[in-house]
Amino acid sequence: MRESIIADKSYALAVRVVRLNRHLAEKKKEFVLSKQLLRAGTSIGANVREGQEGQSKADFVNKFSIALKECGETLYWLDLLHDTGFLTDRQYRSICDDCIEVKKLLVSIVKTSRSRLPH
Repeated sequence: MRESIIADKSYALAVRVVRLNRHLAEKKKEFVLSKQLLRAGTSIGANVREGQEGQSKADFVNKFSIALKECGETLYWLDLLHDTGFLTDRQYRSICDDCIEVKKLLVSIVKTSRSRLPH
């Protein structure tokens, strides 16, 4: 049973990030940048899950805002890995597109949720 589109897509992105981390470590012998990517890329889905189980609307918005920040950081590490030659154009574009899709969903959710918070 599907929980939500954002939960599904952020989890799928995390799986891709884990696999990319393994590839970079085994095939490219790159360990530093890929660890940063691993931390940020898996944190997105973890914060989404925490937010869905939040104790209040403010808690929900806070966790989803953190997920959005982690998504931005994930894009940074992907850019850096690409620009330093560790990711091919094809690898980069594929995972980057998924990350941008998750980011757009998070932006929409955070904006809508913030507008519904009491002032």
